[in-house]
Amino acid sequence: MTGGGGMGSSFDPDRIARLREQLAKPPVPAGRPGTPVPQSGGSGNALKLLWQRAIVITLGFTGLLYGIEGVDVLTGDELNNAGVKPRSESGLIGILFAPLLHANWGHLIGNTLPVIVLGMLTLLTGIGRGLAATAIIWVIAGVGQWLTAPSGTVSLGASVLVFGWLTYLICWGWFSRNVLQIAVGVGVGLLYGSIILGVLPGQPGISWQGHLFGAVGGVIAGWVLSGNERRHRRGADAGRLAS
Repeated sequence: MTGGGGMGSSFDPDRIARLREQLAKPPVPAGRPGTPVPQSGGSGNALKLLWQRAIVITLGFTGLLYGIEGVDVLTGDELNNAGVKPRSESGLIGILFAPLLHANWGHLIGNTLPVIVLGMLTLLTGIGRGLAATAIIWVIAGVGQWLTAPSGTVSLGASVLVFGWLTYLICWGWFSRNVLQIAVGVGVGLLYGSIILGVLPGQPGISWQGHLFGAVGGVIAGWVLSGNERRHRRGADAGRLAS
């Protein structure tokens, strides 16, 4: 037996290191070299992240409303002057600020639960889509109040968003033919549908114009923001007719 012989190639340290690197890499599907296999649970993580963001944004907005009302009380309701003042040039700024302001704590508390429930459900249709819907409702409600509310009044309150979110949630699922969202819209309609009577005139101290135009804004937002789904559906229908 000869002395000084090295270990065989099976025990080569460099080879073992290369094997370890190969084992550490994710498996590659056949026919697509270099593309890792998608990890399971990705959709679940995305849904969880959507819920987390919707909750944080909704509670943050609600907290903002309470903070603003606290400042308003400390300043002797001075902030309420920033509401919508119909057909007044200075009252145009109320289009931006009116949904953040409330007449008193009772007014804010009455809006709190609908803001949390309907606001969060709106964001769960997609954060970007929900924020866009809110912006559309916000502007249409404010402009409608400025054009149609009685002169000498000041309109304010987040209820214009509540009415807009309600009609948006009912309409968006129908326009996009999203079965899950239709079910959500039906549930929301059963739960909060009775408040839609707030769009009717005749209730003292209630800005029915804001409620009405908020609801109109929700329908418009549902139509505009379901455009991609409607186009895809028309394309699928055309494909079936052509086949």
